[in-house]
Amino acid sequence: MTGNGFGNIFRFTTFGESHGKAIGCVIEGVPAQIPLGISDIQSALDRRKPGQSRFTTQRNESDQVQILSGVFNGMTTGTPIGLLIENQDQHSQDYSEIAEKFRPGHADLPYFLKYGNRDYRGGGRASARETALRVAAGALAKKVLAHFIKTPFDITAGLIQVGKEKISSWDSAEINRNALFCPDASALPRFENVIEQARKNKNSIGAVIEIRASGFPAGLGEPVYDKLDADLAKALMSINAVKGVEIGDGFAVAEMTGTQNNDELRADPNALNGISFSSNHAGGILGGLSTGQPIIARIAVKPTPSVATSLHTVTIQKENTDIQTTGRHDPCVGIRAVPVAEAMTACVLADHLLRLRAQYNL
Repeated sequence: MTGNGFGNIFRFTTFGESHGKAIGCVIEGVPAQIPLGISDIQSALDRRKPGQSRFTTQRNESDQVQILSGVFNGMTTGTPIGLLIENQDQHSQDYSEIAEKFRPGHADLPYFLKYGNRDYRGGGRASARETALRVAAGALAKKVLAHFIKTPFDITAGLIQVGKEKISSWDSAEINRNALFCPDASALPRFENVIEQARKNKNSIGAVIEIRASGFPAGLGEPVYDKLDADLAKALMSINAVKGVEIGDGFAVAEMTGTQNNDELRADPNALNGISFSSNHAGGILGGLSTGQPIIARIAVKPTPSVATSLHTVTIQKENTDIQTTGRHDPCVGIRAVPVAEAMTACVLADHLLRLRAQYNL
């Protein structure tokens, strides 16, 4: 299996399975002499770990990270940073009855058709358990960004839609005050009700996450095949259960005219680079390069495919049968995907910032 790494200069490679002994990653491209301790990574992991509310899987993983290499006396050394997280609460027996069956909506079938086998214990390598490592890498990416960007910057993701229910306002401070990472306190009861109803009906529900990144310089991105929005879309699309990515106004631009969609420019001595924009339909990226405006992206996360309702499927022997998934699963996987989306955005921005510095000796 190839394709286990992401990035160019800031690059991380992950390994491990959902029900294996441990999961881990190796992160390259982190400059030397950046202060780094376990708490810098653990605080990010604690936002993603399971079992924190009744709205997420009750798998009891502490996600305690170990730093194996690349740090000495509390400072990065410039060498690859190795991280390890031991799996502690695997209930592999929960999956024994589906060892011969393909779960609808999961990667079981294509994995089997490609490799001739599959790890049925929680999905193995295809499990969202792997996303803990993305969050760890994102924590390091933010350290790299803070090392080089001396002005305030921010990368924040929030749950903006659950099922058909949507937020009506955005308050970044509200996101870490609730278990759903929702930026609108008034939307919380509606979101919670939709998720609870899905659980009671032995079902699950989809969601939309918005990511906002502000305070970044213009010029991040490479204009042809490594556009900033292209790399951001790939990073976000690579997250488990993500089925759609929008940058800026996204698909809504299909209903606009050119005069409606264009972000007009004006000279403004108080603005970044002396130029201000009348709007931000482009989501802070034009021609694959950041403009200095806030970078805006959204992702659509499908309903958790593991549901307790009986569904039709086939066996490895290609016989028709039914399947009912047991075990501990998120009724809305979009909740724990919020810190993952934030982390992947940080990794893309750190990678492109290092690329910009390498080319122009900044």
